[in-house]
Formats: sequence, structure tokens, C-alpha cells
Amino acid sequence: MLHPNGLPKNLSSLDRTLVMGVLNVTPDSFSDGGRFFDAGQAIAHAKQMIKDGADIIDIGGESTRPGSERISAQVEIDRVLPIISALADTGAVLSIDTMRTEVAQVAVSAGAQIVNDVSGGKADPEMLSYMATLDIPYILMHWRGPSNIMNTLTDYTDVAADVASEIRSQVDVAVAAGVARDRIVIDPGIGFAKTVDQNWPILKHLDVLENLGLPILMGASRKKFLGELLSQDGEARDMDDREAATLAISALMAQQNTWCVRVHDVRGSRDVIEVVNRLAKTP
Repeated sequence: MLHPNGLPKNLSSLDRTLVMGVLNVTPDSFSDGGRFFDAGQAIAHAKQMIKDGADIIDIGGESTRPGSERISAQVEIDRVLPIISALADTGAVLSIDTMRTEVAQVAVSAGAQIVNDVSGGKADPEMLSYMATLDIPYILMHWRGPSNIMNTLTDYTDVAADVASEIRSQVDVAVAAGVARDRIVIDPGIGFAKTVDQNWPILKHLDVLENLGLPILMGASRKKFLGELLSQDGEARDMDDREAATLAISALMAQQNTWCVRVHDVRGSRDVIEVVNRLAKTP
């Protein structure tokens, strides 16, 4: 298993795909927006995900669903800081899901041990230079533009190859800014600037990304392409009824030794990963 440097030892020693639990402290995220907007509910849910086997809790205070608008840095901080502060003493590995340097700084100071930047350093010109000062993993996602226009940025010649090439360029920029390459995790950005059909070749040809020699985070949980695949009578499958399809993705990623899956249902993904891992070790 290829882990990024800077990961806590209790995780870097594991030889299975990790599970990152999603905690959106927002009123408008695509799957669970509003469910955990209350700090008390968010903290309780995070603790339940830890109990269910989450290796990492990814805390986000700004929705990046298609069409969403930006919020201020202060609003984002006000949403995530109480959660990080409350969870910092639990021993859980916390990730801050943000595109802003200011938010990342506050979160890391409060106890976050990973920065998950869906813009891959493109949204905030200070992010990469800040990450260069840290000894923690940096998750860099394929990103073509902000959420309110990303659905117009889906022109590819060969989507798997193009995404890999663009991520390679983003990684090169990060390394040139001083970010240690061995601390970078890449994320192909399922659902970000991709049509429903364009997500499948990325999953099918994951080896193209693997050739970059970096750990991969896969975030496909409950996304639109799964709902459309399972549609009936022209209606996409409801968000909460896409879990079996999400688990199939988690199982496939575990078979390919993908570094981590980012999911809403932690327990289900941990179960299928344990099964895949046990079979892989069976003579």
C-alpha cells in the first residue's frame, strides 16, 4: 500500500485501503447538507463514524456541489473550527476539506492532520506555499474551475488520459512551490467537471493515474453518476439509496490497492474492504 509521508504512524502501517468519513458541516452539500449543520449533531456523527471504523474524518464547511456559490472564509471557519476543536482530543485523524489557506491554517492549528484541497492549489494562490511549510499530507484534486461553472468544463479528448495529464501538471506546480512530492495524494475529482458518462473511464482506467506513482483518494460516494446508472422510469435513484453502488466502488478500489475511499457510510465500506483484504491474503 502506497501511503503519503506525514501520515500518522497508526495509519501508515496499514496494508489496506483506508476509509475517510465525510462530515459536511454545511446547509447545502449534495448528499447530507443540513443534516450535520448543528455542531452537536456533527460531533456526534463524527464519533459514530470513528466507532464504525473511519480512519480519517474529513471536515468541510463549504459545499462544492455543482452550482454552489462561495461563502466567506470567516463563515467557513466558524463552521469547522468548533468541530475540529471538539474532535482533536479523540485520537482521530482529522482532515480539513478547504480551498482556502486561511481556513487550512486555522484548522491545522486546531488539530487537523491532512489538508484536502479540491482545487489542487488553484483557488487560492497562497495554498501551495503554505503547504510547503508543513509536514502533513496534501490531497490535490483534479480541478478545472469553481462549482458554479464546472459543468461547462467537460470537454476532453480522452478523459482518463486528460485527467491524469492535468493532475500531473498540478502536481508539478505544487512541487515547484515547495510541496514535498511524497506528501501529495491525488484525487481524480469524480463528478467535478465531468459528465455522468465521463466518470466511468476514470474508474475503468485507474492504472493511468496509478502510473503517476502517488497515493490516490477516490471520492465517488452517492454521486450523480451512480444515481443515473440506477435510474428507473427516468428518475435517478435517491441519494440515500445509492449505498450498494458506492460499496461496489469501495470494493473495486480495495482490489486495486487504492490508498483511500471517501464515503458517507463508513461501516459498509470498512466491511467490504476487510473482505477484499482477507481474500487477498488467502493462499
